Order: sequence, then C-alpha cells, then structure tokens
Amino acid sequence: MEFRIGLGHDTHRLAPGRPLVLGNVTIPHDVGAVGHSDADVLLHALVDALLGAAGLGDIGEWFPNTDPRWAGADSALFVAHAVESIARRDWQIVNLDCTITAEKPKLTPWKPAIRKRLSELLGIPEENINVKAKSGEAVGPVGRGEAIEADAIVLLRRERA
Repeated sequence: MEFRIGLGHDTHRLAPGRPLVLGNVTIPHDVGAVGHSDADVLLHALVDALLGAAGLGDIGEWFPNTDPRWAGADSALFVAHAVESIARRDWQIVNLDCTITAEKPKLTPWKPAIRKRLSELLGIPEENINVKAKSGEAVGPVGRGEAIEADAIVLLRRERA
C-alpha cells in the first residue's frame, strides 16, 4: 500500500447579505462568507487537501476565481471533480479530519449535518470523518468576526502496482 496525506486551508471574509455555507450545509446567520463561488471555506480546504495529497496542485489552479464559469458555483462540484480525479489515479480516501474556526455562530449543533454531508460527498463512512469547531478567542480577523477559516487533512491510499 502507498499512503499520502494532504493538508488544505482556506480563509474567507464575512459580510452581511451572504449565505454561510459550511460543508455544503447552509447555516442560518446574519453574515456569510464572501467569495467567487459559494465561498464554502470548508469545502475549499477539503479540495486543497485532496488535490495536495494526490500531487495535483491546488483549488486555485483547477477552479480560478478569475473564471466566470465558477461565479456562484456550488463548491460540492469542486469536491466531486477532485474525488473523481484522485479516483482515476487509483487513490481511495481513508479519512478526513477538519476544523472550522469562527467566532460566531457556535457550530456544535451543525457538526452532525456537516459530517453527514461530507460523508455523502466523499463516499466514505461518517465514522471516517471528524469535524471540529473552534472560536477565534476574540483574536485577529476571525476573533473579531471579520473572517472564517477552515483546515482539512485527508489520508489517501492505493495499492502498489
């Protein structure tokens, strides 16, 4: 067996009048992430982790924010494309561990729904996915409620030829 680890990170500004989408789940809140697509900070970090583990670059190379095709796009499309691309190279996703950092809203009630949706998107059991939520502890842009961040780490495996 061959194994690879991929790490992804993303940060988005927050602003009124935008939906807050995390892991393809819409969270009711008075501000949402600003971005070219749906600004799903968690799925963007996940795509970077998947592509990185397989040595396939990063989300900006695959889905540039200068390309009008991706304006307002559902980030689940990015995940599907990354999952298909790694599968074509015989990689299988073993597990995902991720962290969302936001001052508000408190995300604990939403973690099960996010975990379930990630399981569906990745095609792996929920037990192979962990979702953590942290606050910014009133420090920096996240702590002041100006931004939201996410980190994702994935493990891939494939049979050696």
